[in-house]
Amino acid sequence: MQEHVGESESELLSTPFKRGKVKDIYELDSDKLLFFFTDRVSAYDIVLPSTIPRKGEVLCKLAAYWFNYLKVPHHMVRVENPNRMVVRKLKMIPVECVVRGYLYGSLYERLVKGDVNLPVKPINATKLPEPYFDPTTKSDVKDEPVTIDQIVDEGWLDPGEMAALKDSSLNIYKKMSERADNAGFILADLKLEFGFDEEGNIVLADSIGPDEFRLWPKENYSLGKNQESYDKQLIRDWLSKVGYKKTLDEARKAGQPTPRPPDLPKDLIDETSKRYAVAYERLTGLKL
Repeated sequence: MQEHVGESESELLSTPFKRGKVKDIYELDSDKLLFFFTDRVSAYDIVLPSTIPRKGEVLCKLAAYWFNYLKVPHHMVRVENPNRMVVRKLKMIPVECVVRGYLYGSLYERLVKGDVNLPVKPINATKLPEPYFDPTTKSDVKDEPVTIDQIVDEGWLDPGEMAALKDSSLNIYKKMSERADNAGFILADLKLEFGFDEEGNIVLADSIGPDEFRLWPKENYSLGKNQESYDKQLIRDWLSKVGYKKTLDEARKAGQPTPRPPDLPKDLIDETSKRYAVAYERLTGLKL
């Protein structure tokens, strides 16, 4: 990061433009931002007290890999060191574009409750007949499912923009799924974010890594069970096992303050860090 070394870098890094759940964003000038990918980890829209070594480096490098690999308009300008990326400013679209290839996580729970209709039996980890576009709101508290009609009715996008966003999300998921398959993985689902550039073009943005998708090793895939994951599902599962997710859900339902999440055990931290590194190396063919 040649132009921001020494005292100027220290000053820059003391005043974040925005502090996200897992990355800090700094304003470089009128056109560009700096993404600082931290080792923080979040689950169920809560930032946990523990950190995952080298997680920020994996997220930064893997996002850069996908931006280059996908050959679609994106906001990356350059990577300046292992966990910092310069990006163009965009007018962000207030929708998380989730694409699901398998019935898992919240989609499985919603199907069991009857909140969604899908042409599959409610069996966990079932492959869907076609990738399913399942957008959510963007929230600092908790992302909620939202329909295409709601997005248009709210005026976030017009029908043409909405159709383009959906098509782009599905095409990106399919291309990434093929790459994952060649690397011995199943890409179960994926979360993407987009924004408008100054010309009004829809541009791929934010980050694309194990914080934004579920990645399963093909050799251990087993229908009807929780899958081995090379993403942060490992942490979600542990939080459910120790009862924190239930406590969190009850507090949210009652409108109570968010309960403090537990510290992650060292073996879980080490295993998560290792799996993030393995995911990067197998997907990209590069050494971390």
